Amino acid sequence: MSAKTIANFLKTGALFAELPADEITALAAAARGESYDARDRIFTEGDAPAWFWLVRAGRVKISKERRDGKEVILEILGPGEPFGGMAALEGRPYPASAHALESSKVVRIPPEPIVALARRYPSIAREMSALLGRRLRAAHDVVRSLAAEPVEARLAARVIRLAEHEGVRDHRGLVLPFRVTRQTLADMSGTTVETTIRVLGGWLRKGLVSEEGGRLIVHSVEALRELEEAGNG
Repeated sequence: MSAKTIANFLKTGALFAELPADEITALAAAARGESYDARDRIFTEGDAPAWFWLVRAGRVKISKERRDGKEVILEILGPGEPFGGMAALEGRPYPASAHALESSKVVRIPPEPIVALARRYPSIAREMSALLGRRLRAAHDVVRSLAAEPVEARLAARVIRLAEHEGVRDHRGLVLPFRVTRQTLADMSGTTVETTIRVLGGWLRKGLVSEEGGRLIVHSVEALRELEEAGNG
């Protein structure tokens, strides 16, 4: 991936939107583009934070391993979204693992130029702080729901988040632009594949969701929200 291609990509993101062209060019020269196949490891929880990462294409899942060895997916990130950033900036080990959910392209940047830019341009530090706050709240919600909510409520909450964050609206509802396997939904909800198949099958029969080409279509976010709230009650 050429430095020019990386520079054009960096210009499109909110994180570096206010940087002058010469700063973008210098940052792109230090960056590298990488490609990953589905399920490839990008980094593992506890690894030394060698890079600041951005999704350029595809989807990357951020996950942690529970005490029983099972994976819990905290987030699924799409194009333009950074990850591993705060760990790289603060010199702390990565707090979670990152894997390609599908064939993906990422941009990796050494932390030193990011730190220098954050000192010169406070907007970068503000954007990173806001991003960290959103990620921490989302992770807290996931952990809390695993401990307190029934499986159907947890699954409804995860599907609602995906649909509202990633879904493309058409006459049918919110269509996810990528394939989400039963295993991925199970890992997002802290349950088994078998339970996920059973719950999702019920939703399919009731017409709450449908599938087309492996992509989930949410017909009624309101109905799923009722299931989530019923579980919370």
